[in-house]
Formats: sequence, C-alpha cells, structure tokens
Amino acid sequence: MSATLDIVAAGMATAVGLDRASSCAAMRGRLDGFQETRFVAGSGEWQIGAPVPLPRNWIGAKRLAHLVAGAIVEVLRAAPEAAEDAALILCLAEEDRPGRLPHDGPAFAEMVAEIVEARSRERTVLVAHGRPAGFAALDRARKMLAEGAARYVMIAGVDSYLTGPAIAHYLGQDRLLGPDNPNGFVPGEAAAAVLCTAEPVGRLVLTGLGLSREEAHIYNGLDEDGLDLPLRGDGMTAAYKAAMDSAGVVLSDVEYRIADLTGEQYFFKQTALASLRLERGRKEFQDLWSPGESLGNIGAATVPVMIGMALSAAEKGYTPGSPVLIEASSDAGACGAAVFHTREAS
Repeated sequence: MSATLDIVAAGMATAVGLDRASSCAAMRGRLDGFQETRFVAGSGEWQIGAPVPLPRNWIGAKRLAHLVAGAIVEVLRAAPEAAEDAALILCLAEEDRPGRLPHDGPAFAEMVAEIVEARSRERTVLVAHGRPAGFAALDRARKMLAEGAARYVMIAGVDSYLTGPAIAHYLGQDRLLGPDNPNGFVPGEAAAAVLCTAEPVGRLVLTGLGLSREEAHIYNGLDEDGLDLPLRGDGMTAAYKAAMDSAGVVLSDVEYRIADLTGEQYFFKQTALASLRLERGRKEFQDLWSPGESLGNIGAATVPVMIGMALSAAEKGYTPGSPVLIEASSDAGACGAAVFHTREAS
C-alpha cells in the first residue's frame, strides 16, 4: 500500500506554549519548560519536570482530556471542513506503563469527545503504544483513507509522566535527570494533533513509513528474559530503511531529522548507530531536532508534536530542506520512522 498521505493542519499544548505557533517558536528558539514540580526527587530536592501551564488546575485524566481537546480544537479551527467527517485515532501511553494515565481508554475518549463536542464519537480508535504510537496511527490512517472509511483522519496524542506512581517508578529505575544522574530524562506532559487526508492539499506529505522492533531495548538484560544483547541499532536501522525504501530515498537524500531524544544515552546511541549504518556519501551537515530539549519526555504525544514541528517549518519557510525523517522508539523496543516531503505552496 502506498504511504502517501497529506498533513493538513496541526495543534499542540506543551510546556512552552498552548498552541502550535507558540510551541514551535519556543522550541526553535531553544527555550524549555523545565521547572520544579510538586514531586520530591531522590536527592530530596524538588523533581524538575515540564508541566503544561493550563489556565485551570485540572488533575488526572480530566487534565489530559483538556490538553488533547485543546490541540484538536486548534486543528479544527484551521480546517473547519473536517469537523463533520473526521475519524479520530487517539495515541496513549502503553497499558502496562507504571503511573499510566488514563486508566480507562474508552471512557477517556468519551470525555474528550464531550469537551470538543464531537458528533461522531463511535469513529475513535485507541493506539496505546507510547512514544512510537503515532507511527502505528499513521499506518492505520492511510488504510482508513485508502478504503474510503473517512475523508479526514485526526491523529491525536496525549501523555504525562507527571504522576506520583510514574515519578516513583522511574526514580527507582534511576532514569530521571537530576543532580546525581546526568543520564536521565525530564518527565513532561503534552498533547498534539495532526489532520490527515488522502487529497493533495497539505504542505507536508507522508511518503514513507517503517515499523520495526529492537531486541536490545533499554531494559535488555534487566527484564524477565534475562538476555543481555549488545545494542546494534538493528530495530531503528530497519525502521529507517523501510521508511526510506517506501519513499524512494536514501539517508544521504534526507535534509534533516527529528527524533524523540529524551536525554538518556541509550536513545542517542540508537539514533547514531542507525545513521552510521545507513549513511553513504553525504558531506553536507544534516540537522537533528528533538522536542525533548524543550519538553522532556512526552510519551505518546511525541510523534504528533514532531510532525507539527515539521509542518510549521514547511509553512514558515525555515525548514532545512526536504525530505525530513522522523523517528521514535519505546522502552520495550518498538521502533518507527517516517519520511515526509514538503509540497511547494500553490
């Protein structure tokens, strides 16, 4: 099946902005939303996190529902024609992740539908795969569009690591960034949404998609299997290659990349290994962007945020070139990559 799919609009709610324009401007300017939270770190100091500055102090699933509803409403304001005929794919945290919100996916989807006053609530699909969930959503979206099941598909992602159980778990795993641990991530939260269509009307076009799995994942050697495999980047390399083969490009053709580098060395190594194993003949600088520099680890919101970053760059003319390769992976080893080309404005 062809991976061609157009991105029409995008919306965001992040630690550095409550819409896409302000969020992308802040990320482009290397600003961050890091601040002390109400959680106590292992050192006894306040844990640094990246919360979204919402106007009301909602908590729990209600907070996440308002986050993602804001991103969806922003998209519908930009593309009101999609309000009547858009299916929704909602990307959420892994079901077995400690401290996961929301606990009840279908009830959460209903809450979001009520906030945005959606008319077709039955056309909602849940994808609970964490950071790379957006790639599975893109695959599902192109199938729905190819089958004529919908004219538009809204892919929305929302997640938060700023819960008591999540902070306690990742502190226990020594995975949070702090004064005594430089090899960790900043827990964050965010929501983002992108509107897809099969019609050639968007500035950003999905031309290649690749999904794979890394056996030597970050918990490799620590999980119940007890294996200790060396990280070779096989999973991300395979995802890169599948996406680029589908798009008809090689890595030297890619002008820049956007990756979910949360701050841990493992994911930097994985990205570097995939690049080293596939790069041939390029001499020009290839820029690498990451929302993690400003937002921390935002889980299932990552892929929609990265697509929104690429769309803003294309629309405002500061993209380093075309195409862009976007990547993300999970702690359990799921890897995804997508190639997007920029369509010139008519």
